[in-house]
Amino acid sequence: MPEEMKEAEKGEKVLLPEPSQLLLSASPHVQAPGSVADIMRKVLICLMPACAAGVAFFGLNALRIIVLTTAFCLIFEWLCCLIARRPSTLGDWSAAVTGVLLALNLPPGVPWWICMIGAFIAIAAAKAVFGGLGQNPFNPAAVARVALLVGFAEPMTTFYKPLQGFLPSSDFVTGATPLALAKAAETAEEIGLLESAEKLAGGFFGFTGGSIGETCVPAILIGGIVLLFLRVISWHIPCAMLGTAFFFTWIVHLAQPALTPGPLFHLCSGGLMLGAFFMATDMVTSPITVRGKLIFGASIALIACVIRIWGAYPEGVSFAIVIMNALVPLIDRFSHKHPFGWHPANVQRYAMRRGEVK
Repeated sequence: MPEEMKEAEKGEKVLLPEPSQLLLSASPHVQAPGSVADIMRKVLICLMPACAAGVAFFGLNALRIIVLTTAFCLIFEWLCCLIARRPSTLGDWSAAVTGVLLALNLPPGVPWWICMIGAFIAIAAAKAVFGGLGQNPFNPAAVARVALLVGFAEPMTTFYKPLQGFLPSSDFVTGATPLALAKAAETAEEIGLLESAEKLAGGFFGFTGGSIGETCVPAILIGGIVLLFLRVISWHIPCAMLGTAFFFTWIVHLAQPALTPGPLFHLCSGGLMLGAFFMATDMVTSPITVRGKLIFGASIALIACVIRIWGAYPEGVSFAIVIMNALVPLIDRFSHKHPFGWHPANVQRYAMRRGEVK
C-alpha cells in the first residue's frame, strides 16, 4: 500500500497539489509521439502532390483557389480565437490543412466568395463553435463541401475540362465528370464506354473533369502512402473504404450492368481516394479502436456508393463522411476493448463482493 494511503488511514494530513496546477480536460487521455503541429505539417506536406497535380491540370485557377481557401481559413481561425479570448492556434497548422483540403474538394472555377463562405463554415461553424481542434465531431472540410453543394449547387457542379492552359479565364470549356456521365447513362453500352481502358486510364491519371484534388489518383496515393509510412494514419480506414467500395460496386454491376460501372471506375472517379486517405482518417472525427475504424470505413463506402448509384447527387463521399462522423461515439461504444483481465465470471464475483448482486 502506498505511504500516502497509509497516512490517510491513520488520519494524518495528505498534501495534495494546488487546484490551479491541475489540468482538467476531456478524455481520451492518450499520449502520442509528436505534437499537433508536427502531425499537421506532415499532412500538409503529403497533400502537396495532389495540389501540384491540381495546378498542373487546371492551371492558375486551381492555385488561386488553394491560396484563397487557405488564407481565409487562417483569417477565420485567428478571428475565432480572438473572439473566444483563447490563445491563437495558427501555429498548430490545422487551419492550413483544412484550407488545403477544402480547396481540393472544390471545382477549379468557383468564385472567390465561395472560398470565403466555405472557409467560414469549415472553421467557425464546424470547428470553433465546438471548442476548437480536438472537440469538433465533424470533419470541417467535409462539412464545408456538403454545405456549399447544398447551398450553391450551380457553381459547385460546374467543372472544367483539364489542360486548357495556365491563365485564369472565364472562357474555359466545361464538361461533365465521369460520375455525372455514369449517372446519366441509361444502357449497358453507355456504361461500357465509361469502362474502356482509355477512359479508366484518363480517370486514373487525372485527364478528366472534377474537383481540384480528386482527379489524379497517383498524386493522392503518393501522399497517402507517405502518411501510412510515417504512421500518421493507419491502414484500417482506407482499406475498409476502398475494399468495401470495390466489392459493393462489383456486385451491383454484376447484377445490373446497365445501372452503374464496375469497381475500377468507382475507385478512380470522384473523391473516394482523397476521402479515404485524408478526410475519413481525421484522428479527431474517426473511431479509436481497430474494429471501429473498419466499421467506420466500410460504412462510409457503402453510403457513398448508394448515393452515387441511387441518390440525387453523382458523388456522395463527403455526405457519407459527415453522416458517419455523427455515429463515431456510438461506434466507439460498441467496439471498445475490455480491460486486461476482464471476464464475465470476474465481473459477477466483484458485483457479489460489493453487494450489488446476491
